[in-house]
Amino acid sequence: VQLQASGGGLVQSGGSLRLSCRAFGGSLDYYSIGWFRQAPGKEREQVGCIRSDDGTVYRDSGSGRVTISRDNAKNTVYLQKNNLKPEDTAVYYCAADTSYSGCLNGYLKHWGEGTQVTVSS
Repeated sequence: VQLQASGGGLVQSGGSLRLSCRAFGGSLDYYSIGWFRQAPGKEREQVGCIRSDDGTVYRDSGSGRVTISRDNAKNTVYLQKNNLKPEDTAVYYCAADTSYSGCLNGYLKHWGEGTQVTVSS
């Protein structure tokens, strides 16, 4: 399966964005999807994971301001992020794996190219 993340852009502090991760060449129905981000000069960190049954877990970078959801009919997973802050500026990536533990541990088989999110103060 191939993944394509989109929806990034320039947004003012306090604004919101919804990123999309669309799959091609296969169904996401049985995959766990993880969202990650990498800010300039920093290591990649996980934002959260969503299981095939819609169960979600959020990491510190996403807690309280993030919602991950999926629409299997559209073969797409979403990352909604509210009250954006300049420190949220990063390239955001999505990744997929049939293993939920792999998602939680950051070891996923399929990765998409990232989408840039820039938050201005």
